[in-house]
Amino acid sequence: MRPWNKTNVPFFILVGLTDSADMQLALSLLFLLIYLTTMLGNLCMIMIIRLDLQLHTPMYFFLTHLSFIDLSYSSVITPKTLDSLMTSNKNISFTGCFIQLYFFILFGGAECFLLSAMAYDRYVAICKPLQYPVIMSSRHCCALVTGTYLIGLMDCSLSVLSIARLPFCSSNVIHHFFCDVSPILALSCKDTYVAETVIYICAGSTLLVSLITISVSYVSILSTILKIKSTSGKQKAFSTCASHLLGVTVFYGTMIFTYLKPKKSYSLGKDQVASVFYTIVIPMLNPLIYSLRNKEVKNAFIRVMRMRGGSRQLK
Repeated sequence: MRPWNKTNVPFFILVGLTDSADMQLALSLLFLLIYLTTMLGNLCMIMIIRLDLQLHTPMYFFLTHLSFIDLSYSSVITPKTLDSLMTSNKNISFTGCFIQLYFFILFGGAECFLLSAMAYDRYVAICKPLQYPVIMSSRHCCALVTGTYLIGLMDCSLSVLSIARLPFCSSNVIHHFFCDVSPILALSCKDTYVAETVIYICAGSTLLVSLITISVSYVSILSTILKIKSTSGKQKAFSTCASHLLGVTVFYGTMIFTYLKPKKSYSLGKDQVASVFYTIVIPMLNPLIYSLRNKEVKNAFIRVMRMRGGSRQLK
């Protein structure tokens, strides 16, 4: 690949996951199935919560936005990945690459703080049940959700601007299946210390603040649950946050493995597997985690289906 000067990078080439035609076909079918399941699952979750009045509570208000973020997050990465696998078109324009990176960071940062807001909601519900309607008012919930998007917007703006100002003159080949931070930085022919510092501060503070909020919330929740004398009471209290705790563990586990580690330990193969998991698989898993383990969502789905069936009979 010939070198480029700083003003002559019309497009990047995404190396992708594999060069094997058989593997590309298998992965394209798998990812297509996962993407369709992701879209269907998250859209169904949003529809059920919107249509069922019994789910118009703060917890499900946050869950609606989690579903929106997940389907948006997946749609930023998966369609281009499918295009590369199915057509072998690995090119992505300079602008398109940075747009993908921008929204990838935006929705990733927003999901971190949305999960924190959901943990805080569970903390108030279990530890301060009498004050819950006042603390988690509609106005407060809207402010928390707005804050998650604003923080994500700030993170992605600072990170992308710090990278976009770098010259790319050694190569235009990105050794990844999407435009991620580390593979793009590796293409710059200028010292990336400032950009790396900005990105590390943004990503590190996002993960740290959100993890501290979640940890403190769950320590308080656990302390309150242990004080409950009856076994049934403990099980009921824990069941209200079990799905969220599982979702947090899966999401943060892969994020920390991928990003919060020394640069020398970067491994293309391992990091690509982790990236596939949190960009393509996790958005599909969240609706399953929050619905299959949640009787309220199951009952709401039945009520919605009965309501729509009754309305068709009336017609």
